[in-house]
Parts: sequence; structure tokens; C-alpha cells
Amino acid sequence: MSVHTPVDIETRPLAHEAGGLRGSIRRNPLTWFFTLAFALSWAAWTPYVLSANGLGVWHFAFPGGRAGSQLAGVLPGAYLGPITSALLVTGITEGRAGLRAWRARMTKFRVSARWYLAVLLAVPAALTLASAALAGRGPELPSAMILAAYLPGLLVQMITTGLAEEPGWREFAMPRMQRRHGPLTSTLVVGALWGCWHLPLFLTQWGGGPHLAWTVPVEFIAMTITFSCVMTWVFNTSGESMPLVMLLHTGVNNFFSLAWTDMFPSLSEGEVAHALVLSTTAAALILLAATRGRLGLPRRDPHAHG
Repeated sequence: MSVHTPVDIETRPLAHEAGGLRGSIRRNPLTWFFTLAFALSWAAWTPYVLSANGLGVWHFAFPGGRAGSQLAGVLPGAYLGPITSALLVTGITEGRAGLRAWRARMTKFRVSARWYLAVLLAVPAALTLASAALAGRGPELPSAMILAAYLPGLLVQMITTGLAEEPGWREFAMPRMQRRHGPLTSTLVVGALWGCWHLPLFLTQWGGGPHLAWTVPVEFIAMTITFSCVMTWVFNTSGESMPLVMLLHTGVNNFFSLAWTDMFPSLSEGEVAHALVLSTTAAALILLAATRGRLGLPRRDPHAHG
């Protein structure tokens, strides 16, 4: 049985709370979550966008080179947006019961070991096949150093990217969206918003800088939509296990951060997006056909109560 967030009598809006900010959040939790996620992250990213690492309006550069500046410039806004908004809106609308359900999904590590093995193997396999198709040749074997760093790198990605983003987009938004709009529409909306949330970063070193072609963020948003189909399927069929969803997301980041360049030296950095779109689109089409658009969400029994 899935752990959809309960709403008990203590968390329902009271008559005297119908107005004001809290009343608005209670009536429109998804609207407030998306608004806050964008506003908080974009505000925190503004110094990075305006710095020498971005538009160059401010004569200040974040220290640490490309990697260090991205951590200092990007990560605070990533943490401040989705996860903070999810916790804030959940606390206001559903109280302690909602926060307990949120924590239950976030700590649902106890799923079949086959799930973890499948995600750990399927992500690099799919990305390798897509990259090989683009390169027109098979991959080169990664070095022993890269293999040794792969699992530690995955753990770092789980703590940074996974923990910053997925508690909001998948854990908070998807259950509520699916109950109202069904799995496919919800996935398309969340996937598009997730992609658009990244848009200011394309003006910085993270995304290629202000002179980047407009087609790059468009391709990125297409990828977040197709990849969201895969993530929704994993979320639904694993019983809403957030650690597994985070592993899926960060597995992609980790593969491209550590192994991709060594395995496919003939491909340019710009072709990362092509490999992502190719692999996620193929996976999304297969899952949509296999599940008839349900993406693993069980059909509700019309005779069931509660």
C-alpha cells in the first residue's frame, strides 16, 4: 500500500484560517510549492548569474575553479528551493501527519535489492548505448581510478543533487498531482517545470554561459520531460521509494561527471544533451507503451472508500 499523505481533521483549514497567506497556501499547495521553489532558488542564484561566472555584471568571481564555483554558486539555491518549499507547504497544509508521511517516503530504503541493482546497472547501460549510437563506435573502457571513484561519486551526488531536488519535484509534487490529474499529465507538467527551474543557470558556467544557443535549454527541458516518465514509473512501482528515485537521478549525473568523457573521447561536451534525450526518450516510449500511460500507478478501485 502506498503512503499517500493523509489529511486528518487537525490539518484541514479552519473557518477562521480561510483567509490570509496560510489560507491561500492550504487551498493551493501545489501552486505555492512551485512558486516558492522557483522564487527561492532563482533569488539565491542571482549573485552567481550576475557574477563573472555568469553575465559578468558584477566584477566578482566565485572561487574554486569551475567545479568549486558551481558548488558555491548553484548548490545553495538548489537546496533553498524545492526541498525548503516542500517542507514549508507540507507543514502548513498537513501538519505533523504530512511531515511524517514525507519522512516515510524519504527514508524508504527497504525495497528489493533487485531494484537497486537494476537502477545501478540500467542507467550506465542506457547512456552507454545512446552515446555509442552517437559516436558510431563502442565505448573505451574506463580507467581503474574512475571505477574506484564511481560509487563514492554516486554517494556525493545523492547528498547534493538528489537531496536538493527530488524531495520537492517527486516527493511533494507527484503524489498530489497524480491524485488530481493522473500520472501522464502530472509527469509532463512536473517534468517541464523541473526543466524550466534550471533556466537561469544556462546563463552561467553551469549551463554554458550567456552566448549559448537557445536550442540547448530547449533540448534540456525536453530531456527533463522524458526522463520524468522514467522517474514517475520508478516512483510508482517501487511504492514511492525516494532513495531509489534519487539514485536514478544521480546515476545519470554521476555517469556523465566521471565516466563519459573517458569512454567516449570522440564526443564533445555539447553532445551530452543528445545522449540524454536519445536514451530518456527511448525509455519513456517503452514505459508509456508497456503501462498504457499509467507509468506504474495502480488504478483506483471505484468501490474503495477512504
